[in-house]
Amino acid sequence: MKAEPQPCNEPSAKPKVYYRALVDRDKRFEGIFWAGIRTTGIFCRPGCSAKKPKRENVVFFASVGAALSAGFRPCRKCQPLLRYGDPPVWIRKLLAEIDEDPGQRITDSDLRNRGLDPVTLRRWFSKHHGMSFHAYLRTRRINEAYRRIKSEGEVTTPALDAGYASLSGFHAAFRKHTGFSPKGSRTRELVIVRHLLSPLGPMLAGCTDAGICLLDFQDELEDALANSKSSSRKIGDGSLFGAHPLLTRLETQLEEYFNGRRRIFDLPLLIVGTEFQKRAWEALLEIPFGATRSYREQAEMIGKPLAVRAVAGANAANRLAVLIPCHRVIGNDGGLAGYGAGIWRKRYLLEHERSVLSRQPADG
Repeated sequence: MKAEPQPCNEPSAKPKVYYRALVDRDKRFEGIFWAGIRTTGIFCRPGCSAKKPKRENVVFFASVGAALSAGFRPCRKCQPLLRYGDPPVWIRKLLAEIDEDPGQRITDSDLRNRGLDPVTLRRWFSKHHGMSFHAYLRTRRINEAYRRIKSEGEVTTPALDAGYASLSGFHAAFRKHTGFSPKGSRTRELVIVRHLLSPLGPMLAGCTDAGICLLDFQDELEDALANSKSSSRKIGDGSLFGAHPLLTRLETQLEEYFNGRRRIFDLPLLIVGTEFQKRAWEALLEIPFGATRSYREQAEMIGKPLAVRAVAGANAANRLAVLIPCHRVIGNDGGLAGYGAGIWRKRYLLEHERSVLSRQPADG
């Protein structure tokens, strides 16, 4: 992990931090700035893979609109007009088709008949989802079968609908993806995970039927589910990429939050932790939208005024970013202090909420 860049209130210090992030291709700065390259006339996102220009040839913008107004053109390589991770239109159409029928099989020949390049598709899925397109299809089929078996109790029909010609083949594939047999679906609980987009980069979300149990920025949580298997705070009996109604609701409400149309989330949360951690997180939920509290104030809220360090540790272990708003806790001196997903993301979230309140007062 790259060293945590430290924010500074002086405007002259921001370009230094931004330029280092551009050189490092630090995706934690997605949505924080866009870089205009004077020598080429193009502008890029922080994680662009293009060769980096000299510092004197770079100017930074706080929005895409500002870069365009200054006369810069969007880079073809990193496509800054899109949110990072946003699928191209031709992939969106394919994903919509899969959502309509998760059980279908699509071969490379089928893709070519649609005018799609299997190699390009595989590269995009590997970059943004950590798996090939065909692996994505398999996990979607297994996820659909798991949820049907869990609710209906019967195995054969879901197996056939998932496109498997034999039950033995289905059993083998199911066990490979979940770690247990199809019949185990009746008593075992999987965390269903998927990627969601945000102005600050992709987020990894997860849920069970009981509630949302995971939401954080993808670059911080790529190994979180694997690590949780050996943790005392283990959630479920494994994880599986796929769709779930709760994740659809979460996606809608997150978009409303970032668009300034939502202040309070209306979602069931599956909060797993020690009793102290739960009390600390409950205190976070009491901090109003757009407001902040210090770590000392949070400790006082739970009746443990001397447990400031323990409260900070609990906040760092929070698995539900934005939903349980640990970004609203600041240092006792008023500084931003730490944030696992990157201090500049914390700054963005706080400034976003204050901006929403300035346009729409809480009592208005």
